[in-house]
Amino acid sequence: MGLATGFLGAGGGFLLIPTLVILVGLPMKEAVGTSLFIIALNSLIGFTGDLGHFHIDWIFLAKITTVAIAGIVVGGMINKKIDGGKLKKGFGWFVLVMGCYIILKEVIFK
Repeated sequence: MGLATGFLGAGGGFLLIPTLVILVGLPMKEAVGTSLFIIALNSLIGFTGDLGHFHIDWIFLAKITTVAIAGIVVGGMINKKIDGGKLKKGFGWFVLVMGCYIILKEVIFK
């Protein structure tokens, strides 16, 4: 997965969810949560590694963090109302549409 992520430039969460569902057998909702947790840990590790090396706009960081926390709360409420099977199907369609968009953008509209 690391090789594909580095080669394709796709985010780890993008590849991690199907891997957790297909190879590990996790339910879709648990795979999404696990993927988000791993992304959060990677972000935190990267952020702490950069502390002291770059100027950080703390106001901007606070705004982004507030939006992220609001998204977590709203996502948690929506999670209770969406079936895991529908989420899996929706994720598949999202990946297909984004893949087509990227191909069109890079090949035809370049």
